[in-house]
Amino acid sequence: MEKYNGIITKGIGGFYYVEVADAIYECKARGVFRKNRITPLVGDNVTISVNYGAENTIDSITERKNSLIRPPVANIDNLIIVISTVEPKPNFLVVDKLIAVAEHKGIEPIIVISKIDLKSSNEIEDVYKKTGIKVISVKSSDDIQMIKLLMKNKINAFTGNSGVGKTTLLNKLDDSLNLSTGEISDKLGRGRHTTRQAQLFKICGGYIIDTPGFSSFDLEKIEIIKKDELPYCFREFREYIGECKFTSCAHINDKGCKICEAVEKGLISKSRHENYISMYNVAKEIKEWKL
Repeated sequence: MEKYNGIITKGIGGFYYVEVADAIYECKARGVFRKNRITPLVGDNVTISVNYGAENTIDSITERKNSLIRPPVANIDNLIIVISTVEPKPNFLVVDKLIAVAEHKGIEPIIVISKIDLKSSNEIEDVYKKTGIKVISVKSSDDIQMIKLLMKNKINAFTGNSGVGKTTLLNKLDDSLNLSTGEISDKLGRGRHTTRQAQLFKICGGYIIDTPGFSSFDLEKIEIIKKDELPYCFREFREYIGECKFTSCAHINDKGCKICEAVEKGLISKSRHENYISMYNVAKEIKEWKL
């Protein structure tokens, strides 16, 4: 028996596929995980026992820095949100919900703007360059190289409405993929019977997560953010939190609100603040006992 440290790249039917250096081992989780109601997730860093002539086992799971229920993944580093300048037109509310969820979970949001040959990216850049979030307009090979560097040694999830250019972007990141539109899932090895399963796929010195959860924007539907936590999910708000006239300030139209003042001065995007208000109005209706 030998022990190794590795990462779970796929899980199907109670079997987990763990990458160790350049090898993949099929493993079962030890009974102690089931007893403690712990389910190993794709992205987990684990210790395994390789038992020659017997079943390989996952012995321990390193503490996660984050995890999601749907899609079931752990330890995501980057959420790369692809937005097109034209059809489909950017839905800033959906984008801001995704960014908020990423911030809440300690995932770094990165905005990649596509189709700038068809329309200027100025509108999108005007909204997001004030946030402190990395914004990349794909104009040249230098921009592709920048995305590659951000992905290296990271677990990366891509999201964006159908038609925004995720396939084109992935082909530029790794031309050996040679994907055609709608072919991403097949190329990454996800068959018809595992369409709800997350999987890690090596690319650009890191991993991407291939899962329908991100491609269909499920992420923003299942993560609840309380109203008191929401302002911290807008990173451009953070320097003003605690500076308002009243400690109970909701940062909507409150008297003496420093965030509202920053919006008026153009330091915070009006669009971002309006979407914060929309999300806050939903969050304030959440009953604590339902959480």
